[in-house]
Amino acid sequence: MIRLVAFLVCLAGAAAAQDLKRPALYDVAGVAANDVLNLRAGPSSAEAIVGALPPDARDVEVVAVNDTSKWGLVALPEGGGWASLRYLERQGGQPEGELPLPLRCSGTEPFWSLTVLPRGRAIWSGLDLPTEELRLVWTAPPVGRIAVRHGVRLVSDGAEIAGVVTRERCSDGMSDRPFGLSILATLTRRGDTALYEGCCSVQP
Repeated sequence: MIRLVAFLVCLAGAAAAQDLKRPALYDVAGVAANDVLNLRAGPSSAEAIVGALPPDARDVEVVAVNDTSKWGLVALPEGGGWASLRYLERQGGQPEGELPLPLRCSGTEPFWSLTVLPRGRAIWSGLDLPTEELRLVWTAPPVGRIAVRHGVRLVSDGAEIAGVVTRERCSDGMSDRPFGLSILATLTRRGDTALYEGCCSVQP
């Protein structure tokens, strides 16, 4: 199965220079109690306002930054917008270059989801298929490469998931929500193997 993970890494393509600090969780900071942090259509105060975050917002997922690293693209349930990083404080406990956990991945047509919790417990569910509880037994970046990608292996008594999580912009094809991680994985259960692809979030 490790060979299969290596094959999936190759399928994902060659790694380019990437931001290894995102996606990550932030808290709004420095905004007055009677004010909001505006989200804009682009990384500039001249862009139209498309949303807002309250002054005490926590667990704000930033999936990318602009070229100057002064603006961050914030993911919302049904969309996203750019916020000034001057008013966003990165949470601790998010080591650069490691596989971010928790990890919530999903795909469409067919609909499926995979949740991996910080201690390695994982739950996979799919449309018209029984839910499977697994555990994360291995994760690592490609040997000799920067940690743009991480191979993952999850197992249970009756199933196994092997795949690659990549730090890159991803779309679920159904909403305007931006994602900062993609996943390509195989699920093997009862002798049958299927390939799934989707996007992942780090929001709790």
